[in-house]
Amino acid sequence: MSCTPQNYPEKNKAPVSNVVNDSETVINNGNSVDTIYKNTTPQYVENLNFAKSKILSEIEILLPEIDNQNITRDFVNAFELTVYKKNAKNIQLNINTYKDKTELNNIILQKASPGKIFIGPLTSADTENIITECPKGVLFFSFASDRKQAGKCVYLINFFPEDDLLTLFSNFKTDSKIALLYPENNYGRYINSIIDSFAAKSNSIIINRASYKEDLSNAREAIKELSKYELRKYELERQKKILKEKNDEASKKALKKIEKFETIGGLDFSHLILPDYGIRLLQIAPLLPFYDIDPQKVQFVGTGVWDNEAFFSEPSLQGSIFSGVPQSERRQYFNDYYLKYRKNPTRTITIPYDLVGILEYVINNKLNLKETHHLLNDKSISFDGIDGKFSFKKNIISRKLNVLKISNGKANLVN
Repeated sequence: MSCTPQNYPEKNKAPVSNVVNDSETVINNGNSVDTIYKNTTPQYVENLNFAKSKILSEIEILLPEIDNQNITRDFVNAFELTVYKKNAKNIQLNINTYKDKTELNNIILQKASPGKIFIGPLTSADTENIITECPKGVLFFSFASDRKQAGKCVYLINFFPEDDLLTLFSNFKTDSKIALLYPENNYGRYINSIIDSFAAKSNSIIINRASYKEDLSNAREAIKELSKYELRKYELERQKKILKEKNDEASKKALKKIEKFETIGGLDFSHLILPDYGIRLLQIAPLLPFYDIDPQKVQFVGTGVWDNEAFFSEPSLQGSIFSGVPQSERRQYFNDYYLKYRKNPTRTITIPYDLVGILEYVINNKLNLKETHHLLNDKSISFDGIDGKFSFKKNIISRKLNVLKISNGKANLVN
């Protein structure tokens, strides 16, 4: 199925994503790319018979037919809308859906040829072992989240939490003391598994961490454990008892003052990272101040999964920060999507938009396979998309994010 918009009302065309050149890169008259970075092309490309094959303008999109139907539908719509908005006349996108891995492999087998680009598969499981197709002179842009799937002709384009943590730890003040409260799911456990490496390279330190089940059945206990709630409550009761045994005015005043407290003593962390989303975030965030983790004293911190207006009006999240990019960059695209399809899309529909921008550049400049690998691996080059600037490092997209602060229903850029 060709991804060509049909009967779409006329609107302002969006510009193609820019290739931002941070060093000397030249587009020669022969339409080939030359650069001062001569060693950025992977060695296996140099040895390919198809290294000089031109990238084909007919691109194959690989999406599951049954699993993740909502994402598949949103991505198909996003590719259609993107081709229209960019007025990308030199690209043909063919939508291929598959029921299982066998069908996927058959599609790749039938479509693979030197210079062919595949967008997909969607998941890490479906991306596994497609690297074996690389000798055929093809390229894959997979949406997989498992970074181990990247390599050779397989590039991963997604939202990776490594970019979030790098941005956050780069912006924490020196000697910040960090606590982590995470859900016991794949995302939360993954954050827990990588956070120490980012802290070790920063001027901050991880003080404490706790986790809670996805059904929140032990969330209160996890928060109490993190904040040492019972210990601080015990200390409050102990001090009350001491003051009650004294009859001087100073003790009476002190007792009256602390009687309104739930606990006593400060928390040992200055920032609390809460990498959760959806209804769970709206349920767990109000529990934090209830158990004496005061957002006026502790900076609540989120990752890119907080980038949703549903969270911006939650009282307990006011003043919180998270990593992301301002919504102003993509608001028009999301509005156009809603006008066309009458539904709010998933947050990830910006991925097709930015990816098509790269591919349009490659095809319009008639790059061959080697030159395309060179472009993607060149450390001096970044791409400017509606989700900010990004580049590829070891075949994985790396995004330059900002820190945003939630206030009065909005997320504003922190200077």
